[in-house]
Amino acid sequence: MFIINSYTLAVVFCFITMLCWGSWGNTQKLAGKTWRYELFYWDYVIGMVLFTLLLGFTMGSIGTEGRGFVADLAQANYESVLWVLLGGVIFNASNILLSASTSLAGMAVAFPLGCGLALVLGVINNYLEQAKGNPWLLGLGVLFVVVAIVCNGMAAGRVAKGGEQNAGRKKGVVLAIVAGLLMSTFYRFVVKGMDIDNFEQPAAGMLTPYSAIFIFSIGVLLSNFIFNTFVMKKPFVGEPVSYSEYFKGSFSTHLVGILGGMIWCLGTAFSYIAAGKAGAAVSYALGQGAPMIAAFWGVFIWKEFKGADKKTNWLLGLMFLLFIVGLGIIVVAGN
Repeated sequence: MFIINSYTLAVVFCFITMLCWGSWGNTQKLAGKTWRYELFYWDYVIGMVLFTLLLGFTMGSIGTEGRGFVADLAQANYESVLWVLLGGVIFNASNILLSASTSLAGMAVAFPLGCGLALVLGVINNYLEQAKGNPWLLGLGVLFVVVAIVCNGMAAGRVAKGGEQNAGRKKGVVLAIVAGLLMSTFYRFVVKGMDIDNFEQPAAGMLTPYSAIFIFSIGVLLSNFIFNTFVMKKPFVGEPVSYSEYFKGSFSTHLVGILGGMIWCLGTAFSYIAAGKAGAAVSYALGQGAPMIAAFWGVFIWKEFKGADKKTNWLLGLMFLLFIVGLGIIVVAGN
């Protein structure tokens, strides 16, 4: 299987993770013009599962180091599989809430709040699980991200409108916070099922990145029949939707959702691959720089802060700056 052997390449993979995690929401925005997010999310999950198989039979099956994708799945013990499945279930719950928040409050609010909070708490969780990297620099980088999140929240509050739109935005903020709390925990469960310290000669029974991301996606798919079915019947906004409506979608609409799942999956797989060299805390933290990318899309492409006053624009500018500085410090912390 393909293995990273340098910290520099690991950082490059983490930045690709950040781009993917911060950009998949664009597919939801595109589909959302004619398609409810609950229906979009089924295609998203299907895309995720399909892409894990593609990765497994390509990058996961080449080279002479480590175990090949099929062999790794065959030797995995129940404990490792269950840890990774649990990570997939927790992630799915958080990501459905994040999708709902995006539909209510927009990418520029949902991602910085939800993923930013997940970054802060997730770095702590993952560092406790695998103490790799300078803890003081990691803490300083996280502090900058926290202040960036505060700036985003202040900017969102300044552009809030009255009535129903304001109520929807407030609900979106609450959902983003709950999503962030859940999302901060999933990564450490996945790592518990992987031999993250030795991808070249992994311990018997434990998983490597390519088998882990596949099992993770299965956890997402199985739990989706519970979580997303419930949300379809009891939506956060709008009328209930049925499965029959899903099959009425056009091929291009389904394809957009599948693409979204593939984009997210590419980023997650690269995060797992990079974790062996960069450490779980640094790999996760850099990937969760995604809020900055999502905020960029939301502010400059989707114009979610259109008409904002000068002070709001200053807050948004400061948010971007603080995210960049915080992520730079985290990179240094892991070297």
